[in-house]
Amino acid sequence: MTPAELIGKWVKAFNAGDAGALARLYSSDAVNHQVTQEPVTGREAIREMFEREFSTANMVCIVDQLHDAGDVVVLEWQDPNGLRGCGIFTVVGGETTFQRGYWDKLSFLKLQGLPIP
Repeated sequence: MTPAELIGKWVKAFNAGDAGALARLYSSDAVNHQVTQEPVTGREAIREMFEREFSTANMVCIVDQLHDAGDVVVLEWQDPNGLRGCGIFTVVGGETTFQRGYWDKLSFLKLQGLPIP
């Protein structure tokens, strides 16, 4: 499976709200760093992060662009509410080893009708 194909599976699992399937796409020591939050390290911690997020908000990833640069794939996305963002994935040996996500947390909270801290 190519890195771009792996990200296609990631989008499908994300849109299904399947934290377990998402976690299986990460290496055991992967880091997921959404810049609005502290980095999360390890497959189990990443699964727990997705479970918390899916229980809090209805999230959907609509792919705008997928830029494949070998072991690095950039996913430009939007959601049905108009939020836009970007995920950068490093994929080694068929697993995501590092992910960084860029999106605006204040806009996300407002669009989801969630409390603003």
